[in-house]
Amino acid sequence: MIQKVLIANRGEIALRVIRACRELGIKTLAVYSEADVQSLHVQLADEAICIGGPKSADSYLRADRIISAAEIADVDAIHPGYGFLSENAKFAEQCESCNIKFIGPKSKSIRIMGDKSIAKDTVRKAGVPTVPGSDGPVESEAEAVKTARKIGYPVIIKAVAGGGGRGMRIAHNDVSFAKEYHVARAEAEKAFGNGAVYIEKYIQNPRHIEFQILADSHGKVLHLGERDCSVQRRHQKLIEEAPSPFLNADLRKKMGKAAVRAAESAEYQNAGTIEFLVDPKGNFYFIEMNTRIQVEHPVTEEVTGIDLIKQQIRVANGEKLDLDQGDITWTKHAIECRINAEDPARNFTPSPGTISLYYAPGGNGVRVDSHVYSGYTIPPYYDSMIGKLICFGETRKVALQRSYRALSEYLVRGIKTTIPLHKAIMSDPTFIEGKATTAYMEDFMARTPPDLF
Repeated sequence: MIQKVLIANRGEIALRVIRACRELGIKTLAVYSEADVQSLHVQLADEAICIGGPKSADSYLRADRIISAAEIADVDAIHPGYGFLSENAKFAEQCESCNIKFIGPKSKSIRIMGDKSIAKDTVRKAGVPTVPGSDGPVESEAEAVKTARKIGYPVIIKAVAGGGGRGMRIAHNDVSFAKEYHVARAEAEKAFGNGAVYIEKYIQNPRHIEFQILADSHGKVLHLGERDCSVQRRHQKLIEEAPSPFLNADLRKKMGKAAVRAAESAEYQNAGTIEFLVDPKGNFYFIEMNTRIQVEHPVTEEVTGIDLIKQQIRVANGEKLDLDQGDITWTKHAIECRINAEDPARNFTPSPGTISLYYAPGGNGVRVDSHVYSGYTIPPYYDSMIGKLICFGETRKVALQRSYRALSEYLVRGIKTTIPLHKAIMSDPTFIEGKATTAYMEDFMARTPPDLF
């Protein structure tokens, strides 16, 4: 049984794992970079070990140092959180070989779903709809152009090893394709050390809807419903909600079954997410699987009442899920706003620095997951997210009203944040009516005066 967990991450997700472990009576070890000595996860863990310099490459991406810390502190398991090494099959394999439980899927499943072309082929064989595209990576510009013409413009070029919107480019004709193909390859090589790309049909104005998966090591695979992640900027999610205002009961059932088949095709275990694009007519297409806990997992927790981090730990312990698909109910509506240290009025320029005043909102139906506080200095080396505001209620209208109210109470001084942006979105008619697609943010920013932020 797991008695001590190393959290191979930082920020709010590290804090989230510590809290779940504490409720389960499990001890925790925080690892941290020199830049994160002030972070709350370091202060609240039972033990903490510094593993390197401020940059991720010198600390949170150093698998050897994390494994060494695990061995020194004699931990039973490692929780990778999201980002960093969470979807690194080699790291999961190293944990397995060191007899340390990796609180996530097996390395084999990460490999299958980590290569987007292999993942697409795998789920297609399981009868899951996929976006029309190349059979695998395209090796040359000539081959790529030929494939794009066959699919039909517009197309999207995607990094095989991609994520977070990097290595993704849209082309509308042969001329733009030639340029975007090379840009996508260069971005992919720089970000992932792998310049391979594949081509897909670009679905215009879709919804981005993902299904939360939970699977144990005894063959049971469940879905916990969907999250609508359509409000994005440059493929980076800003707002997530559950359930989606777009899906009806029939489409939800079809997509849920497809998500379960996709997970089963990879022999998946633990928590993961199947991501789909849904066109205006309700046709849905698999795009990828995230083989880790998601940033937006609290949305699902609040509408289902299921603690996903605790379930991850129990699955890693070899326990059977004590739930059946029929037990999953969605009794609330929840909306999550990602609070980033960025200036929306200046093209979302990062805003690191010291927080002079921090006050998180509260009250009925309000949850804040954050690792910052008054006097905390946000380092410039990592993702700009400093917290997540999750508001929930019996209906979407209540969740919207609470979100606007909570955002009005949320005070962060000393830096710029996206709080004013979220507040403006919560009062925008298109969002209120539930009509936001992946094209929403571009339109919203074009018609919203910068001084509103």
